[in-house]
Amino acid sequence: MLRFIVLFLAIIHFVYAVDTEKLPVLNLNPLTPQEAAVILDKATERPFSGEYYKHKEDGTYVCKQCDAPLYKSDSKFDSGCGWPSFDDAIEGAVKRIPDADGYRTEIICARCGAHLGHVFEGEGFTAKDTRYCVNSISLKFEKEQTQNIQKAYFAGGCFWGVEYYLEKELGVIEVTSGYMGGHLKDPTYKDVSRGQSGHLETVEVVYDANKVSYETLARLFFEIHDPEQKDGQGPDIGSQYLSAIFVANPDERATIEKLIGLLEKKGFKIATAIRQKSVFYKAEGYHQNYYDIKGYQPYCHGYVKRF
Repeated sequence: MLRFIVLFLAIIHFVYAVDTEKLPVLNLNPLTPQEAAVILDKATERPFSGEYYKHKEDGTYVCKQCDAPLYKSDSKFDSGCGWPSFDDAIEGAVKRIPDADGYRTEIICARCGAHLGHVFEGEGFTAKDTRYCVNSISLKFEKEQTQNIQKAYFAGGCFWGVEYYLEKELGVIEVTSGYMGGHLKDPTYKDVSRGQSGHLETVEVVYDANKVSYETLARLFFEIHDPEQKDGQGPDIGSQYLSAIFVANPDERATIEKLIGLLEKKGFKIATAIRQKSVFYKAEGYHQNYYDIKGYQPYCHGYVKRF
């Protein structure tokens, strides 16, 4: 229960003391002068001139600057306005902000802040009554591909923070907070928090192996928590908060052993245990997407480059 006692003070501390050098660094694509004029300087391309205005292939439209998925092709429609139009965006991918002109609503990439265009409502074009009017030059298109769905399991203290960072990695489809590694069937949070069920707070990461590798996810895991702490994570002390990776096969084990070896060569004293995957139990609903729903930043997790 210590996490709830320190949460309020920790949030205040984070707001004033966060080290921006420890935040994840986005790998941004280089832009041409024409692309920069729109994406960075918020210019608008000429109507009816964009590459994707009449585009009709099945796939996903992603951000030109950071490759974050923004719109699915099934939400695209022809509004006749001269720019690509969508009546829906991928959840959490597009941010709305007041435009500098004082009356329109600008849309930007939620991941990197790239200018996309504007959003309008109440025009009646589709049942969703929404039109995302987007510059083609702000987008790239990826054809629909067969996904290679895999799962990975990481325990690194309070599952809220681990989930928060891992779910933002491109190629990750879903992250679920839960429990793994104990002897009690169908444990509750109360069972696990007592530290007697044997379970660790664990996240299940569902990802597309065609877009992100298991090693990439494992590297990120080692950089968003303290793999040297032996008794928990930050102020959360107890067996349920120990650092561990649950592996499903010899290849995953070999990957984790390689990464631990690299860190130990750098002088890190790694406490992260490698354990065999067992039954994963999904945590209660109020634990899922905790920080995104509450609007907080993680209080005992943060990005630190280690590799």
